[in-house]
Amino acid sequence: MNGPGDPPEGTPEGPQGGGEEEYRSVVFDESFVRAARLQEFSARERMDDHAPAVRTRHAWARVSASRQVLLLVMLIALAFGTAVYMGLRHPYKEPRPPSAEPLRITLVPLAPRDPVPGAALANDLFANSPAAQFRDGAEGVTLPAARRTQNFSESLVMTALATAKEYTVKSALDPAVLTGGAQRGVRLLLAPSQLDQFDRSLARPADDGRHAATGWLVRFDPARVALADPLVRTQGTFSIVEASPAALEVTSDHTFVYAVRGAKGDPADASLFTVRRTMHFRFDRDDLQEHHLQVLQSALQAGPESCAVDDAAYLRPLLAGQKAAAEGPAGTDPYATGPTTTADLCGTLAPGAQPSPPKH
Repeated sequence: MNGPGDPPEGTPEGPQGGGEEEYRSVVFDESFVRAARLQEFSARERMDDHAPAVRTRHAWARVSASRQVLLLVMLIALAFGTAVYMGLRHPYKEPRPPSAEPLRITLVPLAPRDPVPGAALANDLFANSPAAQFRDGAEGVTLPAARRTQNFSESLVMTALATAKEYTVKSALDPAVLTGGAQRGVRLLLAPSQLDQFDRSLARPADDGRHAATGWLVRFDPARVALADPLVRTQGTFSIVEASPAALEVTSDHTFVYAVRGAKGDPADASLFTVRRTMHFRFDRDDLQEHHLQVLQSALQAGPESCAVDDAAYLRPLLAGQKAAAEGPAGTDPYATGPTTTADLCGTLAPGAQPSPPKH
């Protein structure tokens, strides 16, 4: 029987161990073969003309399949992480539109020369005044045709006009607002960056050109004035322009005529109070999408009022039979320091702006 180290055919002839004895110390295991930089071509490959006997193996081919997959996953994860990081830290992000400018307000009371005419019925006053042809309420707030601009579609132009109309109706025609009630409907239309100024104007009104409540909306002191007719006579126009590729601007110019009377005691005669208000609105693309607007300017002329009246919180009309005080506005010192006010602005109400006595 052959020994455990002999081949099945027995010990080969020749010197013991043959010629392999000197190579027994060299072990060619599988890892050594895979790590070899040279690889022998197959017989078919060596049949080609001028083909070398061996080829160089690339490092990638010597990596096992599992390690190749792991390395590929790591590279993909690194690329994805880099893309996310650059997206968050990219220095060339699209600039955000500038925040809304603070509203600039001008209030000008119009003082009458004569006592304020009155009548028992408000309709008699309207019929004998320049407001006789005005429309009732929101019917007088009409919009022009909407036409596309260079950078804004017709639908976006229409959205800007419709939002400006909504603000006009809610801030000057809503009976709840006129009598000093809730202003939530007006507030919801403002751009978020103007809400602090609006809230400050309603909470602590001041005639400083920035924080007059009556610059945002028309309202009367409910303790002193009541509406003699809930319908307000209205007439005015809107115009719209493209101020920049990123903004539309709308200008409104409306005259509102209110019938008012005293809030206390026996019902007295009604009288008319006229407000001409010019407002400048701006809309960026975010405003148009979110149904907001920015109120940039508000210029208001109102009468009959006294020149010395403080109408930052409420408009204070002279009622039927009342007359403006003889004194004019306080003197203005151009050398004085500190914030300027609009309290010294005053005009005279033209006699033709008052209703004529009703015909009996």
